Amino acid sequence: MDFYTFTVTQPTDIQKRADKFLTEQLEEISRSSLQNYFLDGNITVNGKAVAKNYKLRQGDTIEVIIPEPVELETVAENIPLDILYEDSDVIVVNKPKGMVVHPAVGNYTGTLVNALLYHCKDSLSGINGVLRPGIVHRIDKNTSGLLMVAKNDNAHRILAEQIKDHSFTRVYETVVYGNIKEDSGTINQPIGRNPKDRKKMAVITTNSRQAITHFHVLERFQEFTHLEVTLETGRTHQIRVHMAYINHPVAGDDVYGVKKIITKLNGQCLHARKIGFIHPTTGKYMEFHSALPKYFTDFLTELHHRYKI
Repeated sequence: MDFYTFTVTQPTDIQKRADKFLTEQLEEISRSSLQNYFLDGNITVNGKAVAKNYKLRQGDTIEVIIPEPVELETVAENIPLDILYEDSDVIVVNKPKGMVVHPAVGNYTGTLVNALLYHCKDSLSGINGVLRPGIVHRIDKNTSGLLMVAKNDNAHRILAEQIKDHSFTRVYETVVYGNIKEDSGTINQPIGRNPKDRKKMAVITTNSRQAITHFHVLERFQEFTHLEVTLETGRTHQIRVHMAYINHPVAGDDVYGVKKIITKLNGQCLHARKIGFIHPTTGKYMEFHSALPKYFTDFLTELHHRYKI
């Protein structure tokens, strides 16, 4: 069982909802888990259980009790994994396009977590509960590339803190529509749940969180641009939302892209090429690289033949 205590001291936190405040403070804990903690009375303010929409006041003391994780019930499946590195604390895997990271509605089998449970047995962090053991960060189903997974709770907490402090390296490659004029740039726009469609994210100013994306042009084509993208923050769908916001949506994106999508890409052309983090035990910085997958290189080859400037 873990225990956290926070005191409201910053003017920007006064009148903020308790659930929003804790989501910002405890990024390693899912929002759904926090909601359950509110319902179960595991979150108190000044010693009293409160609802998630409680408005914070100056000097409020918030206490959060994280119960012991429920025994994992997700089924282990013998699914091959592309493992770049593994020790007793962390495992780095290269996820293929089309694989869901963890079980959710409509995808309870065939996920990365199902494969990890078979490979790691009981050696996965339980902080995120029965459906997301070991998962410190995620990439979308149709995004390929690198993920680090925590094999114990201590490693999970340390790695999650690096994500929160923006010291975790995440570099992607993508192809976007249109020709970006600048050689490099930064998109600093907050992202939150789209009020008109709760399944989508959007750049909005209310009920949102800071999101910062840096991009650098690798190559230009007549109708597309090949980019390297570095995340300073890691919001849901961040690259896809930010690129659509500047009118250069990711090629193949069937959610934020153009109406006539490139179906042969089977989703967005987006690959998590590099991750780097400080090892939770040794304290040494580690960095891993993943070559572009075939769907990506085939698309680049086609762009060279058809759209090369």
